[in-house]
Amino acid sequence: MATAVAEHAVVDGATAIPLLVYFSSVSGNTARFIEKLEARALRIPLHSPERGGGPPLVVDEPYILVTPTYGGGQGRGVEKGAVPKQVIRFLNDEHNRSLIRGVISAGNTNFGEHFGLAGDIISRKCHVPHLYRLEVFGTPDDVRRVSEGLERWQKLL
Repeated sequence: MATAVAEHAVVDGATAIPLLVYFSSVSGNTARFIEKLEARALRIPLHSPERGGGPPLVVDEPYILVTPTYGGGQGRGVEKGAVPKQVIRFLNDEHNRSLIRGVISAGNTNFGEHFGLAGDIISRKCHVPHLYRLEVFGTPDDVRRVSEGLERWQKLL
């Protein structure tokens, strides 16, 4: 299994902001949000090795997970299918799961009470805080709030 290492941004001998691990589908919405943050980040592969993708992602430092929400709780049960399968596969690795420190979810406010549901599910199952919900690929306000939050989180490490 390959281990991915993010480039560390260092300021005064300390890591500037925490690592983000994110999943983005073919639409690229979550990836666009991560680009706006200009943060250290690693992407969970879109495809498994069996389907022509690269090796599974394995992290070696605490991170915040950023994930889209699928389905909005419509049709197949409130939670079924809300968390992308790639994220589930990543978190099923006990080592990866042990380093998660929080989750940020993307979604569509049209989902109503199910907006950002994937973050609620991961928060509950991994016993970490659901830090923020953002609209699709993030508004300028979302970018500012998450950037400020990452800086505060780093100070607590």
